Amino acid sequence: MPGMAASPLIFENIRLPEDQFEVHYLEWILPERHESLQNYAKRMSDLVLHDNPVLIGVSFGGMLVQEMARWITVRKVIIISSVKDKDELPAKMLFARYTGIYKLLPTGLVNNVELLAKYAFGEAVVNRLELYRKYLSVRDKTYIDWAIHAIVCWNRTTVLPGIVHIHGDKDPVFPIAGIKDCIRIKNGTHIMIINRFKWFNEHLPSLIAH
Repeated sequence: MPGMAASPLIFENIRLPEDQFEVHYLEWILPERHESLQNYAKRMSDLVLHDNPVLIGVSFGGMLVQEMARWITVRKVIIISSVKDKDELPAKMLFARYTGIYKLLPTGLVNNVELLAKYAFGEAVVNRLELYRKYLSVRDKTYIDWAIHAIVCWNRTTVLPGIVHIHGDKDPVFPIAGIKDCIRIKNGTHIMIINRFKWFNEHLPSLIAH
């Protein structure tokens, strides 16, 4: 499951051994009006084709796959550049939750790729706009409003047993200082699934299998 507003193209350089794994990519669907993340996760879990799967989610997608595990039996959940409960959300997001200030974000400008990338990846992308134009495929204002609300107001209080958390120590969206019990990637940023794919190709097979 890709991150907020992103397409499965973020996984285009991830290569898992085909004799060991069958990969199924999930894509964002449009939320219903005022839909809870839990209900959205139930609808998304209906799109899982395999029994007892390993769910892998990046960023907001990592939060979603944890909620999906409430509805289907999974063998393992792996999250990348994400958080395991609301206590790992950074202070600025908690501030936004309690003040409601996130509702003032100019989400109507979702066709501004630079702004959307700032929301989704936490960094300025002036030199890489074409790259992000490819990866950020969901430009629907209703979805962006819903996603920002779902992230900021995520209320999960328990950590999923056995979850595997991979996190970069230079992540500007979910700073490493607030993250507990993770596989730490040196100099990894919020987009390391894209620019550190060699690490994932080397290590994901064993993390999935064991």
